[in-house]
Parts: sequence; structure tokens; C-alpha cells
Amino acid sequence: MDHLLSALRATTVAITGGAGFIGSQLAERLSRDPTIQVHLLDNLHHDATVGTDLLQRANVRLVKLDVRDKPALAAALSGAHYIIHMASIAGVDTVMKMPVLTMQVSLHGTMNVLEVAQEMRESGQDVRRVVDFSTSEVFGRYAFNVAESDATALGAVGEARWTYAVAKLATEHLAANYHKQFGLPTVSIRPFNIYGPRQVGTGAIHHFVRNALVGESLTIHNDGSQIRSWCYIDDIIDGMLLVLTRPEAIGQSFNIGNPRSTVTIWQLARDIVRLASSQSPIRHVPWNFADVELRVPDIGKARQLLGFEPRVDLEDGLARTIAWYREQRLGRAINETHA
Repeated sequence: MDHLLSALRATTVAITGGAGFIGSQLAERLSRDPTIQVHLLDNLHHDATVGTDLLQRANVRLVKLDVRDKPALAAALSGAHYIIHMASIAGVDTVMKMPVLTMQVSLHGTMNVLEVAQEMRESGQDVRRVVDFSTSEVFGRYAFNVAESDATALGAVGEARWTYAVAKLATEHLAANYHKQFGLPTVSIRPFNIYGPRQVGTGAIHHFVRNALVGESLTIHNDGSQIRSWCYIDDIIDGMLLVLTRPEAIGQSFNIGNPRSTVTIWQLARDIVRLASSQSPIRHVPWNFADVELRVPDIGKARQLLGFEPRVDLEDGLARTIAWYREQRLGRAINETHA
């Protein structure tokens, strides 16, 4: 997919949440072309650039800010041709602890991004694409082969688990309506369970792999029968490049995931233990909160309009991820030995 970079030559791409897991890897791909200026806008709560040369690249710049600060955001976005808005509170546990902040960052942050982008266009700046990063959570607890046009589900009011999904659904409507009312070239994508090397913060695969490599137990909620489709990081970066470069993307929303890589959480844990050659036990713990029981995407629209096709299946992706975490552990052990 690197051939798509030619369509972005001599432009500036701004990424909110750009130091995070997905944002930093998108920035790495984009910055391979020295003519593309990549601006990372982030509060550095989770920093996935650590241990990389990303911030040493001549065409990459980091701006530390909070997307709720509109004047700072406007200054940082000025001159950007492409704006990718990823900044959000992520992780079920974090969302449940801080539901108000979760909604503030999503709603205020996205409104600020859209308002600034529209003001930039009105002042004559060449804003070519604004990408809103939504979530597969908008489909609720049960979602099998769900397409973009399928009905979304709103969780019960007061259930903190769904505040993230509700806020993200609202931002999708905002992005779509900025396109309809003002002609702002917006796109929304709904990522389905992204994983891979350098994942920071939370995530089942992140925790499972780390524990498996040190022989600690892998903890799953209830009986582990929850079903997910897992998408390797390289595939969503391919999807993002297509969204940025294909004119058919404007005004649309897209599921980005890998329906072939669908397993129960219990099977996922077993696969990771096997692939890591680990003796870690799998431990079941009660989970009495709302959860997603089934989530599998239909990516037909992305295939048809974008030419998107996930290339990395689960076994391969897990093996790559485990190898990266193992290398990181070995590197830390060597450093500690020589310290």
C-alpha cells in the first residue's frame, strides 16, 4: 500500500492522538515519504513513539496539546491538508472509571476539530480530508456481519460501559452533517479490535501476550465465550491510506476489520499460550458488567469503494505480535544486566 503515498506527496497530515498505538504507526508509514509533513497532536497520556525513531525524523513534528483546547488545536492544525482525528479515551476499564471525561474528549474534541477544519476552509486553506475515528462499539452487544447501514445500538443510560460508544456515534453524526451542510470532506471509520506490536494501554491481546511471556495467568471474563474479530495493525493502516486517497471515501463511513480472524476470547487466550510456548494458566473471573458478546464486521463497502482487503490473518498476526513483545522483554533484560 505504500504506492498510495504518492497521492499524498508534498502535503501536511495532522493526526490527533498521533502518539498512540494506531496514530504512531500511521505516522511511521506516512513519513517514509520525506515530502509528507506529519504533525502528531497528543497529550502523551499513552506514548507509543517510545523506542522508535519516529520523532527524530525530519518530517515529523510533535505538538503536545489537549483537543478540548480549541485555540491550541487551531494553531496546530493550521496548514494541514489532511486531518485524522483519533484522540479519545480508550479501554473499557478506563472508560468505566472516567465516563464524563470520555464523553468530553469525544464530543468537545471532535466538535473542535470539525469547527477548526471548516474555519480553515472558509479562510481559503486547502483541507482535503477530515477523518473521524469512530468505533465498532456503536453496534452494541450483538453485531454479526454488521454493515455500515445497519442500525446502531445505544446502551442503557447510566451504564458507563456505553458512554464511549454513545459519544463516538454522536461524533459520526457530527462528521456526516458537516459534510452534508457545509461540504466539509469528512469520512468516518469504525475499527474492529485492532492489535499488534507497540500496543499501549489496554487490550486483550496486549495483556494476554505480556502475561504469557512471563508465565502469569491469562484472565478472561466469565466463560470467555465472547466473540471478536481481530484486525492486525498493518491492515488498518492500509485502510487509513485508502480512506485518505480514494475520492469515493468522502462523505462515507467504513468498517475496517478482518472478519476472517474471528474467535472466542477463550480460544484467543489458548492460541496465544500455544504460540508463545507458554505454560500460563487461563483463569476465569466473574464480570457482572455490560459486555460485547458478539462483534463481527461486514467489510463489503470498504472492499467495493476503497479496494480494502485485510492481508494478515490471526495466526500470523499473533506470531508477529508475540515476537515483538519477546524482543522487547529481551532488550530490557539486557539493559538491566548492563546497567
